[in-house]
Amino acid sequence: MRIKRSVSRFFTTLVVPALTLAVVGYFGTYAIWGNRGILMLEDTQAKLGIQQEQLAQLQDSRQRLEHRIALMEKNGADPDLVEELARGQLMDGAPGQVAVPRAGH
Repeated sequence: MRIKRSVSRFFTTLVVPALTLAVVGYFGTYAIWGNRGILMLEDTQAKLGIQQEQLAQLQDSRQRLEHRIALMEKNGADPDLVEELARGQLMDGAPGQVAVPRAGH
């Protein structure tokens, strides 16, 4: 009986608090230094800012392309756009060649 009390007293006074401290320490460590911890929050926010800038650039590029497509899809294509595309296609020659547009032609 006396041994049983001493074992239970030992268990309650040392083992339970040590086990509790170990569990709290484990979760506390990951809450601070883990993959989703407090210290990773700043890195994650920086990555989010970069991704949002890239998204804004892609949306702007998409809007410009949609506008150019809309100009080509109407009943008649926009003459300025047709001229721009034609000049871009026709002025490109072989590598090393230079095309000089002449006035009036």
